[in-house]
Amino acid sequence: MREPAVLFTDRLEAGRRLGARLEYLRGQDVVVLGLPRGGVPVGAQVAEALDAPLDVCLVRKLGVPHQPELGMGAIGEDGVRVINQEVVRASGASPADLDRVEAHERAVLARRAARYRGDRRPAGVAGRTAVIVDDGVATGSTARAACRIARARGAARIVLAVPVAPRDFPHRLAGEADDLVCLATPADFFAIGQFYGDFTQVDDDEVNAWLRQAAQRHERFAGTGDRETEITAGTVRLRGRLTLPAGATGIVAFAHGSGSGRHSPRNRYVAGGLNRAGLGTLLFDLLTEDEERDRANVFDIRLLAARLTDVTRWLREEPDAEGLAVGYFGASTGAAAALWAAAGPSARPAAVVSRGGRPDLAGPMLPEVTAPTLLVVGGADRQVLELNRQARAALRCESRLEVVPGATHLFEEPGTLERVTELARDWFTDHMAPAHV
Repeated sequence: MREPAVLFTDRLEAGRRLGARLEYLRGQDVVVLGLPRGGVPVGAQVAEALDAPLDVCLVRKLGVPHQPELGMGAIGEDGVRVINQEVVRASGASPADLDRVEAHERAVLARRAARYRGDRRPAGVAGRTAVIVDDGVATGSTARAACRIARARGAARIVLAVPVAPRDFPHRLAGEADDLVCLATPADFFAIGQFYGDFTQVDDDEVNAWLRQAAQRHERFAGTGDRETEITAGTVRLRGRLTLPAGATGIVAFAHGSGSGRHSPRNRYVAGGLNRAGLGTLLFDLLTEDEERDRANVFDIRLLAARLTDVTRWLREEPDAEGLAVGYFGASTGAAAALWAAAGPSARPAAVVSRGGRPDLAGPMLPEVTAPTLLVVGGADRQVLELNRQARAALRCESRLEVVPGATHLFEEPGTLERVTELARDWFTDHMAPAHV
């Protein structure tokens, strides 16, 4: 029999990938609820990706006597009780067996609540989006109970998110959550742990450590400003989203090749990583909707660079961003625009990062760039990699070329966008000095 493929190195990698999938929730009123114990480290990564608070949703599986790994139901806080009658019948468990198991699990539930929260009340979910996270779904009883707990507490929307589950996952949990999100539903599903390289049991101390760390992070970034804005650039107005963590040390403007940078899921993912490192970000559209319909505009590097220069001027005049160093993060032709603008006399960014970009399209301006420049290219994106090597040879400033092994042009492979985020974060934090204007 063929061994099932390992899909995740460990729970942390699974959580980071799940957080990237849930990025569409970022900026909403979200609370992440991890199911102890294994769902908490996964949930911690999701909470970090969404800049959301993390709490536990206390649920206990009701295991079949003499086969406790098989769930015949689950219980949760607020008296929630979910029974899988099919499993009860198949196992031959009697009502007395069920009552005995439930009494034991209720006692465990009470002890866990005291251990994880102490005197602290559960996180409020009323009127909010509750994202319930576990390290996987097997029978679905525990997840069903968690959804019902969140519903009973007044959640406006429930998202159940797991890295792996059986193929019939949507059928098993139909109607329990408003959204079901799962990274993989393999056909050869037998147990959750078979798809993890490291599925070491999580203990209570680790759960508490993740909860403390998440609480400290959320408190640190509670003062983050995040607002939609409009920017005048020449004769047009461009829409954007400005995010400024409390005490930001600099701000990075994202230049996206297709024009609609504020909607790019990859740019938004990288921006979240920069925000957590204390850097502000401006995601904005280099082109209007009408302009973007003409593909020639996407390759008009002079036009895109002029827009970026105008945006930089606007940023430096914004009261909230005044005095902050400005950096550029460019993708595709947006990278060429960033370098073209950086070569001009007025923009003067503190640093530039290109992700899978076309810096070669800024050819005549490359020798004039003075900002430290990092070029990040996928190892499997061979043509663009060669173009980046040629562009770097033309630069006269401090520069570095980083190749992400196995990555294609859009960095869709597991772990590759995370690596881009780490490289960009380190480059900007190392080079963001006070702006010279």
